[in-house]
Amino acid sequence: MNDTATRPSMHQPLLRLSAMLLAAIALGACAAGPSRQPGDYPPTTVHAPLPPASDGAVYQPATAIALFEDHKARRIGDTITVRLAERTQASKSASTDAQKNTRTETGAPTILGTNVTVGGRDILSNDWGSNQEFAGKGSSSQSNSLNGNITVTVAEVLPNGNLVVRGEKWLTLNQGEEYIQISGIVRPADIAVDNSVPSYKVADARITYSGNGVVPDANRPGAISRFFMKFWPL
Repeated sequence: MNDTATRPSMHQPLLRLSAMLLAAIALGACAAGPSRQPGDYPPTTVHAPLPPASDGAVYQPATAIALFEDHKARRIGDTITVRLAERTQASKSASTDAQKNTRTETGAPTILGTNVTVGGRDILSNDWGSNQEFAGKGSSSQSNSLNGNITVTVAEVLPNGNLVVRGEKWLTLNQGEEYIQISGIVRPADIAVDNSVPSYKVADARITYSGNGVVPDANRPGAISRFFMKFWPL
């Protein structure tokens, strides 16, 4: 039997590594764009039919003006301004010191009641010891800040009266695009008289601020670098 026929090829590990690199490049190319695309949060348009006109009546439901209501958002399709006031800061530190010393001495054992000596020295007498030390220290800190305004649309009114809002804003600049998207739940009591609400009062908020183009791409590691950082971290 020929052993070379059953022996694995030496080129197989290289082929596997090449396939993994190609897969990482393909995945990196797919993930290079933003997590969401323009139009993910289209404006919510209400297509409710207008009430029929009443002949001979001064009051018309289709053109009624509420004289004793404010202008806060409360219906599907209404707009509300979210004032972005996000600021987070976190820090963490840890330090550990450990030390352990051990020492063992067996003395001079005897054989048949007599010490084993060579040249007057006990050759079976011994002692040993060990010293172990460990010192570790770590620290981490992170801070984020996001300020601005974005006007969103009421997409749904929950049974308890809370408003599900969502919206997005895209800015096309010279070398790319920047966008901000937000969705969440707003309590009507938190809406101010100017029809605005701070972002820290939006429940289940999902806020995305990113962009695409030349500048974001230059600030992003390449596909091969991301592959090695993920599977072969330092």
